[in-house]
Formats: sequence, structure tokens, C-alpha cells
Amino acid sequence: MAAVRLPLTILQGETWRHQLTWKVGVPADPVDLTGCTARMQVRPEVASATVLLELTSGNGRIVLGTTDGKITLGLTATETAALTWQRAVYDLEIVHSDGSVRRLMEGSIKVRPEVTRA
Repeated sequence: MAAVRLPLTILQGETWRHQLTWKVGVPADPVDLTGCTARMQVRPEVASATVLLELTSGNGRIVLGTTDGKITLGLTATETAALTWQRAVYDLEIVHSDGSVRRLMEGSIKVRPEVTRA
């Protein structure tokens, strides 16, 4: 199964949350994420060695549910205010307890600059 292509937008200076529920089958049932970890890197382009932003379940920027399949990506207002780039690419991977990795989503990500600043 291919990763879902989903463009993301972050508003600079604003608390950012993106929540999704991973479901499979017909009818669709939530995937049990118990014991899983998640990782997401943002880079200027796919082949770039530069990591602009990293979200993981370890650094608290990704929160995984358990049997409900919920995945929440998040950055604080302070973290988004510090973003200096405007366009990049990302992918989100789920690592299962057996070590298998599933790329769940991928795509472009943009930061819309903040006009009002403290």
C-alpha cells in the first residue's frame, strides 16, 4: 500500500496540530499502534542531507494513540515562530515493535510567514 500524499501547512508563530487516524480494511478499522514509535523529517528536498525539522514520538512532537489509531503531530507557537524556511518535503514513518517500518504519509510542507510578531 502506497503512502498517502498530503500537503501540510504550518502558520508561523501559531501552535500547530495535525491529527489523523490510521485505518485499514473494509469496513475501515483503526490500526493498533500499541508499542509503535513514529518519526518524521522535513528536508529542503528529498535528496538533501539537511534536516530542517524533526518530529518523533521520542521528542514529544508526535503523539500516538493505542488501539484508536490516532496520530497527532504538533509544534508549539515558539517552535513555529523559529521556522525560517518556507517550502520543504516530509515523510512520516511508523515503526512497529517488531522493527518493521511503514511510510504512512508524505508530501510537501510549507510555512506561511507571520506578520504579527511579539
